[in-house]
Amino acid sequence: MAHIVIMGAGLGGMPMAYEVKEQLRPQDKVTVISDSDSFQFTPSNPWVAVNWRTREDIAFPVKPYLERKGIDFIPVAVKRVHPERNQVELIDGRSIDYDYLVIATGPKLAFDEIEGLGPHGGHTQSVCHVDHALKAGAAWNDFVKDPGHIVVGAVQGASCFGPAYEFAMIMDADLRRRRIRDKVPMTFVTSEPYIGHLGLGGVGDSKGMMESVMRHRHIKWICNAKVTKVEAGKMFVTEHDEMGNPKKEHELPFKYSMMLPAFKGIDAVFGIEGLTNPRGFIMVDPYQRNQKYKNIYSVGVCVAIPPVEATPVPTGTPKTGYMIESMVTASAHNIRAELDGKAPDHKGTWNAICLADFGDTGAAFAALPQIPPRNVSWFKEGKWVHLAKIAFEKYFIRKMKKGTSEPLYEKYVLGVLGIKKLKDKA
Repeated sequence: MAHIVIMGAGLGGMPMAYEVKEQLRPQDKVTVISDSDSFQFTPSNPWVAVNWRTREDIAFPVKPYLERKGIDFIPVAVKRVHPERNQVELIDGRSIDYDYLVIATGPKLAFDEIEGLGPHGGHTQSVCHVDHALKAGAAWNDFVKDPGHIVVGAVQGASCFGPAYEFAMIMDADLRRRRIRDKVPMTFVTSEPYIGHLGLGGVGDSKGMMESVMRHRHIKWICNAKVTKVEAGKMFVTEHDEMGNPKKEHELPFKYSMMLPAFKGIDAVFGIEGLTNPRGFIMVDPYQRNQKYKNIYSVGVCVAIPPVEATPVPTGTPKTGYMIESMVTASAHNIRAELDGKAPDHKGTWNAICLADFGDTGAAFAALPQIPPRNVSWFKEGKWVHLAKIAFEKYFIRKMKKGTSEPLYEKYVLGVLGIKKLKDKA
């Protein structure tokens, strides 16, 4: 019997649990360990932050659904991974042995790297977690009663720019519905070298299209921006030129701000030589397996991926849902191959496909592969994306409750986009 332990019960951990369970032999055991007893559909957090969704709409307790599939669940945070003895140490003092470990925790949110950033003692909101989004929603209720300037965006080192654009547009849409958009100047602050870079070097005409969207919605922007500190009602930003030299200092007043932080690896793995890079992300080979500890796999945002290109202000590379799904499938098949005495042979398809909601319209893009040069570079805008994102939310949550491991992105997203043959072109 083999024991497969999965750290994390989110967008990577839950599908991983279902898919590896289907791949394993009857006598093998799967255990999921998480610091939360709930699954949350993170892409819906921008809606929660303007009170278009509640926690109950996008989150649910995972234990009954996992146990229904014969998967054990431990709702206790991991204190430290001990790869040299194949154990994870929990914060309650227990140690769990494993034969294979899959790290799918997502990132640690590095709010502490900038003074005054974040919802925990800082002055900005976040949509990275449902708890943050609920706090942002409460602040939004106060804001719309007495509106003013908004500053929104992503700080230096951030790697997931899509939610920043989404939230800017969703706020714009909500303010227009309330007939108070004219009272709210909005500035988008980003470490990207240009609007629509997305940490991907741009996708298709994302630069031109996103600049047009921002102008149409009267959103100003500052690119190559490094946030130096945040005070109550004021953000200090240094704008850099294309060589990375300071160009202009900005003091931006705000009544409401949401800034995405940089990501890093969680404390339970940070600094383990051979397992993580200097930022604490898990290093993997093309088969999602760590090069030093061959029985450790990793999927999702916690995987180390180098930036697509050097930028004047540091930017990271996003990990989109399609990429995470392909990581999960590869890992599940490779673990089974190893149990059968075979060499891993499945590789993740590191493509980027995304549906970004803009409140009443949206944008969809596909970058195949994610790192250029690409076989496919596609970017489109339309109301259909908003509707597709709503349908996708319901579909994915239903899939997690049902406990299926069907290739959701390949089946649903590519079909919705009308580009089913993109996979063959990648």
